[in-house]
Amino acid sequence: MARILLTEPSSPHSGSAPDASRSASGTVFYGIMNGLESQQFVPGQRLVEVDLAAQYGVSRNSVREALQRLAAEGVVELSRNKGAAIRSLSLAQTLEVLDVAERMTGLLALSAAKGIAAGRPRKAIEQALRELSRANDAHDGDAFARARRGLYRALLEAGGSQELRRLFPSIQMPIVYAQHRPATLQKVRMRDYLAMSESILAGNAQAADKAGMAHVQNVRAAILSKSA
Repeated sequence: MARILLTEPSSPHSGSAPDASRSASGTVFYGIMNGLESQQFVPGQRLVEVDLAAQYGVSRNSVREALQRLAAEGVVELSRNKGAAIRSLSLAQTLEVLDVAERMTGLLALSAAKGIAAGRPRKAIEQALRELSRANDAHDGDAFARARRGLYRALLEAGGSQELRRLFPSIQMPIVYAQHRPATLQKVRMRDYLAMSESILAGNAQAADKAGMAHVQNVRAAILSKSA
């Protein structure tokens, strides 16, 4: 699959530097994050500095900076003897991540619904939903992943919570999705995003909270079904 380079500085997995996506290290950071989505990179894969520098046309110092940032977000593990590798999760670790994600996604949806009820803009959410639908209809996994990130950015903006903006990116869902790819996952996601967004756009905080948690519960069920 073609590699798509993210350029949105406010991505849920963009880190804190506002212009990092335009830097050399940001190119590597987003390239690896997108590579997880497209299966160009997989959990457990070693990341060789010289190869990444050649692949992205940057210096090894920029690669090291990107790897440090990925390690800080829990995507990459750094070892003095073995170098860098994409983090791999056991099933037990995956379920722990999902436990946290369930609460956080419910809180995100609740916060966004309250923001919409208070008059915050809704256009970005509606646009992200249109892009999700187009990508889903076209069976375009890369576009769907990009639109999904756009939806989460829009929800964070609608909620306006600085703490959620700080904490939400730390959830290790990119690794979960890279490692566990049940055939029903995209169908589950699309259905759940529509249900969650319907409650959010209606300003129904309680229903949005419930829908957000239900989404992660459904992801968990799909992963466990595949692992059985």
